[in-house]
Amino acid sequence: MNFHLALVVIIGIHFGIGLEGCQCKVVQFIFGDSLSDVGNNKYLSKSLAQASLPWYGIDLGNGLPNGRFSNGRTVSDIIGDKLGLPRPPAFLDPSLTEDVILENGVNYASGGGGILNETGSYFIQRFSLYKQIELFQGTQELIRSKIGKEDAEKFFQGSRYVVALGSNDFINNYLMPVYSDSWTYNDQTFMDYLIGTLREQLKVLHGLGARQLMVFGLGPMGCIPLQRVLSTSGECQDRTNRLAISFNKAASKLIDDLGNQLPNSSYRFGDAYDVVNDVISNPTKYGFQNSDSPCCSFGNIRPALTCIPASKLCKDRSKYVFWDEYHPSDRANELIANELIKKFGFLRVDQTKPPSPSPVLAPSTQD
Repeated sequence: MNFHLALVVIIGIHFGIGLEGCQCKVVQFIFGDSLSDVGNNKYLSKSLAQASLPWYGIDLGNGLPNGRFSNGRTVSDIIGDKLGLPRPPAFLDPSLTEDVILENGVNYASGGGGILNETGSYFIQRFSLYKQIELFQGTQELIRSKIGKEDAEKFFQGSRYVVALGSNDFINNYLMPVYSDSWTYNDQTFMDYLIGTLREQLKVLHGLGARQLMVFGLGPMGCIPLQRVLSTSGECQDRTNRLAISFNKAASKLIDDLGNQLPNSSYRFGDAYDVVNDVISNPTKYGFQNSDSPCCSFGNIRPALTCIPASKLCKDRSKYVFWDEYHPSDRANELIANELIKKFGFLRVDQTKPPSPSPVLAPSTQD
């Protein structure tokens, strides 16, 4: 359930144009954790990784909690909006149907989820990446029944895939003594285990038709408010950041290798570490006033592991990089999304529809 910058970038090429032999739109299937979750955990009644209480969602739509771990939009929401793409609904959304899937794709992301099955187990319920892939297999069966095997194969091979996990495997697993992985492995052997697992998962996705896929790396997760408040100095935790950099290096090589090995694959790695690190290190450069503490907190009692109705909000949410102890604010997500679009050169696919405007942040009801 952590801020990581396994940040989701959505590729929207040929949106609205039917695939050859199949009048299907090119859609996206998103696999991730709380930075990408748009409501799956809301339907996991036993999960402790929740964004179901105020003040989550205060600056999006009707201002009520919607399952996103922020005051507003996720990075994937913003990038998709700017590219003219629909937002993929949560897999567990009761309104999800075969027609909705064919029009919008699916988001399987789950707060607390990780690459490893054991990651985040103290949250009780969450979807690991293996579980998300299993759910995707079920989605494929539904679509085959709807449009036939041949058209379904073209639909899934023509879709775009995003995989954005990893930070929980460190912050809610390896770096916590309550998990056996913390004493079973050292930094290098754990990294080998993690990247090896990711390799097998991406190969499974390829076998299921994922031909155009982007994996996102981690940001400076040692600088999230939770990591700072748990340090003796209040500064970023260097070891945690070094692990993020090591993961990005290993994952980048993995994606290059798989792109060369797997037939008809176009695999890319998105590293947003430097962008986010600069925002955190130089907040005023980007119009922020605070990059080391959460906008939503329980007074002076920290860490406040979640935002609740009794929490105190900052006066101007647009001036805070972080919404809670783990996750960025809507304003930070927008800046990150814009930087990523610029970095990767993504162009809007539907020039006739203007991007959805950013929410107008209402004055805080609290002092």
